[in-house]
Amino acid sequence: MKLGTIIRSYTLASMRAERPTADQRAWRAVLAAAEVGYRAGVAVRAWTFLGGLRTVRRLPCPVICVGNLTMGGSGKTPCVIALADWLRARGHAVGILLRGYGRHDSGCAVVSDECGERGSWQRVGDEAVLIAQCLPGVPVVVGGNRFGAGRELLRRFRLDLLLLDDGFQHRHLHRDLDLVMLDATDPFGGGRLLPRGRLREPISALRRAHAIILSRTDQAADLSSLRQRLGGIVPGIPVILSRHRPSRLKEFCSNRIVPLAELAGRRVLALSGLASPEGFHRTLMDLGAVLAGSMVFPDHYAYAPDDILHAQERAENVAAQLIVTTEKDAVRIPIVEPGDMLARRLLVLGVVLEITEGQDALEGLLRGCVGKACG
Repeated sequence: MKLGTIIRSYTLASMRAERPTADQRAWRAVLAAAEVGYRAGVAVRAWTFLGGLRTVRRLPCPVICVGNLTMGGSGKTPCVIALADWLRARGHAVGILLRGYGRHDSGCAVVSDECGERGSWQRVGDEAVLIAQCLPGVPVVVGGNRFGAGRELLRRFRLDLLLLDDGFQHRHLHRDLDLVMLDATDPFGGGRLLPRGRLREPISALRRAHAIILSRTDQAADLSSLRQRLGGIVPGIPVILSRHRPSRLKEFCSNRIVPLAELAGRRVLALSGLASPEGFHRTLMDLGAVLAGSMVFPDHYAYAPDDILHAQERAENVAAQLIVTTEKDAVRIPIVEPGDMLARRLLVLGVVLEITEGQDALEGLLRGCVGKACG
């Protein structure tokens, strides 16, 4: 495991520990000191945009941004997929822009809907590959310069509007609609800025949003208090409720569809590299699975063959009948030989974003952007 991965894992464990060790307390103090500098940098950056000292560039079509306040785990990717499906169903040509987090290459790269072979995620990022797999025919481009990536997408395809994935902090690109995702189970990342907490910006940055989309509201401990707090922070801004509904289960090796009911009563080992694995574990248990154990890796973790062998050994040690991972993780797992015992035991769980409250408000905002595209 790389040094950076080890440091991120230890940092996350230190931040989340209810009873931190002496070493973890010392590391928290170091992180708190660094947070002061980060806060100052964020404030200066925000001031330069407000004062017009930084250039905001416009693309020649509407841009809808799906972002968040915290580092990972809020459900942006399922939201982008759901929005693209909604727009396509109404006859609109949509493209998707991503930074391509975790990719090994630099520059702009267009991801074709055939980009599903193992290993392609290292060139364009796991989220880009997953989106391309879920949205065949929708152009997807990755690049650190989202304006340049958008221009390349519009040069190659006839599109009505663009979806910007994870771009709330990328203020160099003008957006016509800013949708901010918050995980209802941990909306503010511990309430501290990076690196002490998981907040990218102060909570007050939500005032730039046109709407808040709360994810995993079915798993929230106190949803009413959260809604009340948001009402004080962003009064008058729509707050839309959603959940991640399990939609498909398939074998990793063969892609054969397996009924979701297959998990009921089965002992399962959960395998994931996510920012917030707790939601995945809860989903498995809600489907009736018995969580025999879990293997949790850092977000966007690059699985090695040894990790998969270790997962198989761990499953045997805890008497797990199945190993279940997420679709995003499956993109990063090395290929398994069809005859391998693991190939028959490793299942991939997919979810879709389901709006449970506020559908009309969200569709009204989307129609407003569509109107600009058609005007």
